[in-house]
Formats: sequence, C-alpha cells, structure tokens
Amino acid sequence: MRTRRGLLALLLAGCSLPALALELGELMSLLGRQTSGQARFSEQRFVKGFDEPLLASGTLAFTASPPRFERRTLKPRAESMVVEGNTVTLSRGGRSRTLALDAAPEAMVAIEALRGTLTGNAQALQRTFRTSLQGTLERWTLELTPLAGSAAGQLRFVRIVGLRDEVRSIETQLLDGDRTVLTIEPVRDSAASTPSK
Repeated sequence: MRTRRGLLALLLAGCSLPALALELGELMSLLGRQTSGQARFSEQRFVKGFDEPLLASGTLAFTASPPRFERRTLKPRAESMVVEGNTVTLSRGGRSRTLALDAAPEAMVAIEALRGTLTGNAQALQRTFRTSLQGTLERWTLELTPLAGSAAGQLRFVRIVGLRDEVRSIETQLLDGDRTVLTIEPVRDSAASTPSK
C-alpha cells in the first residue's frame, strides 16, 4: 500500500513539472526546415509626434535557397523591398533603386534578424545579436539585442514571437522609443509558396 502511494505521489509530481525549456538550436532546426513561405502582414509604427500609429499592410515572401526575401506593401501606398543575397532593391511609384546591403549597416542588422530567424540560421543571428529565447515549441519568444560594435545604430531590440515553425509577429524598438509591430498571418496555399520574381 505504501509503495502504491509513493508511486502515485511520484506520478502526480511528474505531471506538475514545468515544460522543458526550449533551446535555440532546437528552434532553429525546426525553422530551418522551411524552404519557402508566404504571408500577409499588417504593421503598426508608433512614432513620437504622432497621436495614432502609422498603418501599413501587404505581403511577405521568402525562399531559403537561393536566399531571397520580399516585402510588398499594398496599403497605404504600393512599394516593395526585395533582398537577394547582399543586394536590396527598393521600388515605389514606378521607380527602383538598388544598393548593397552592407552599405546600409542599420538596415542590414534588421534584415539579418528576420532572415536569420526565417531560415533557422543561429550562427548568423549570434554574430550580430545577443539571443534570449523563452517559451515552448508551441509558443516562443526570441529577443535579439544588438551586440556592441554590430553597426546596430539606433536599434534597441527585435522581439520575434512564433508558433512552432511559424513567425507570427515581429516587434522592432529603437533607442529613441519609436517602435514597429508587424503581425504576420501565414498563407498556406501551396500554389503561393514561391515568391514572385
């Protein structure tokens, strides 16, 4: 009888144990299995001097190989940003401009935070950021704080929230207090899994 009670107590204690902490390598391995993705986004930019957030919405797409990330803003006005390797192409109103990503260090840091997460590249993230991961595989939060000397400029942190292998929101905060919150809704249509050229 005493043995049964002891076993029951042990089982109950086991049931109340907290979930095991999620490791960065485990999360990156899961994210790295995604070779492409497409999503809709809505963005709120909170800027000092404005009473209401600035709103934008559109689509996101990426492929891991060859590395390509595309953001197409549809509202309030049409514009796009395409990152292919070290090249960024910005388009608005029928005009385009192309530049090297490493020529814009502050933009490079923000883009690497997103690109490194989407492709599960822990090494790329840890070259530029101090990483802090919380939660479980079902719902996790990855906070990226720029390392000293990383050319981060005015970036305070990037906070990425996800559900398993899906990034669902990205919050970027600058040192002056301005911040951007990007909410992401993955598109699961297999026909739309490859970004347009």
